[in-house]
Amino acid sequence: MIMVSFNISSGQKTGRKITITGKVVDGTYASVSRAIILIDGEKTGYLTNGDGFYKIKVKKENTKIGVFTSTNGMIEEVLDGRNVINFKFTGSVPEQYNDKSRVDNEVVDIGYRNAKKKTLTSPVGEIKGTKSKYASYNNIYEMIRGEVPGVVVNGTSIMIRSTNTAYGNTEPLFVVDGVPVNTIDNIDPLMVRSISILKGSSAAIYGSRGSNGVIIINLLRGTDK
Repeated sequence: MIMVSFNISSGQKTGRKITITGKVVDGTYASVSRAIILIDGEKTGYLTNGDGFYKIKVKKENTKIGVFTSTNGMIEEVLDGRNVINFKFTGSVPEQYNDKSRVDNEVVDIGYRNAKKKTLTSPVGEIKGTKSKYASYNNIYEMIRGEVPGVVVNGTSIMIRSTNTAYGNTEPLFVVDGVPVNTIDNIDPLMVRSISILKGSSAAIYGSRGSNGVIIINLLRGTDK
């Protein structure tokens, strides 16, 4: 259950930033320190302090605030004019080891939104499916085997290296244009705009479904050239 209180005064002037404060705890009400604060899905460089508190200024056009831990995933809330937003994770949250000094501004598509690599805490692999050589592949599995690093492809079976398989199952979660799917058999390599691979804590935003990693496929749209 996420604890929320107070509303921001309507007297805020247009263009001014709004200060948001709050505390992050786990299911045992223990403070969660060094959790990453995100605004509209992007890492801000702000972490909760040793007592689980955070304080950050946001623009009036921002809409969401989130808190992310590498072990328990992310909780996200709509700002909706509030200036105090507390978060409570389910279960216990072990000590976090996030480093504010690591910055990488490259944008990666992770399915339901774009994110900068600095928001991700495990390596991702990505290809852009716009090269003419991709037309030589007979199917999507050949394309992934030939172009995407860090995966093992046997026929139509895919395993992402260095992932903890759940109950002997090695299949990753497939997300196509932001929607989880059971199969990618019908995808033509010529229709692929990009493929991204998430694993470890970077896949935590998908919960237990991403325990074997996540393969994000985005298809070409009618406006793509």
